[in-house]
Amino acid sequence: MQHEQEDPGVYLERLLRQGQIKLEITGGTRTWRLLPSPWQQKVIDRIRATIVPASGASTPCECHHLSDVQLRFPDDSLKRPDIAIFCIEPPDIDESWEQVPEAVIEIVSPDYEAKDLSINPPWYLAQGVKDVLVVDPRAGRVTHFSHGRAGSEHALPLTVMLHCGCCVTI
Repeated sequence: MQHEQEDPGVYLERLLRQGQIKLEITGGTRTWRLLPSPWQQKVIDRIRATIVPASGASTPCECHHLSDVQLRFPDDSLKRPDIAIFCIEPPDIDESWEQVPEAVIEIVSPDYEAKDLSINPPWYLAQGVKDVLVVDPRAGRVTHFSHGRAGSEHALPLTVMLHCGCCVTI
């Protein structure tokens, strides 16, 4: 909790030092947000456990996935998707990886619904991400965005075949 006398800039710096918030830069716009809560991290872990190569997929993909990893996109934006899926194995590096994911899964965070549903999906698609899934576990729905298709909303649970050849159950 912020002390009533504490300067907002000092408060923000303290949260950064303590590792409680993360910075994303999307098309030049900075967004600060709290790190995933324990509940959200458990949702992320449950979803990651279901990501597998689809049997009979026409596109071979090894379906590597990372959670909350710092990525640098072609427009020089820095993002940390809740789940990023890649067909190639991520390298062992300490800096931001300059690789566009095949798919991104975002978990709707309270007070970030507009960013999660309105801002992020078209931006990710414009960067070359083929599938964007926005999961709202509290509402029991997922919205699937992909190139050339408006977001389609579905009730949970749902199994999705991604364009890269991976299958995920939410």
